[in-house]
Amino acid sequence: MGCLLILLAAAAPRVTLVLMWIFGDMVDRAFSGFLVPALGLVFMPYTTLFYVFAWEPVGGASGWGLFGVLVGALLDIANLAGAGFKARRRATAY
Repeated sequence: MGCLLILLAAAAPRVTLVLMWIFGDMVDRAFSGFLVPALGLVFMPYTTLFYVFAWEPVGGASGWGLFGVLVGALLDIANLAGAGFKARRRATAY
């Protein structure tokens, strides 16, 4: 089950986060409210997902978990930069 979750997270982080939120309580344990995970779902899905993964084993994000959150933030930035580059390239093609 864990490997399937990781593969789904790599391909579709928003879908994975929504499924974890609906069918489990990992997101509820990592965040105290609704607003922060909802904003994370929209704007920074990898960072939010990695924060949930980092929170789960020890009840807090520390050590290697924070490194994972940093990797998630870098993935989100790379995803946004790639989308911007693709849109710019598409705009100059016409």
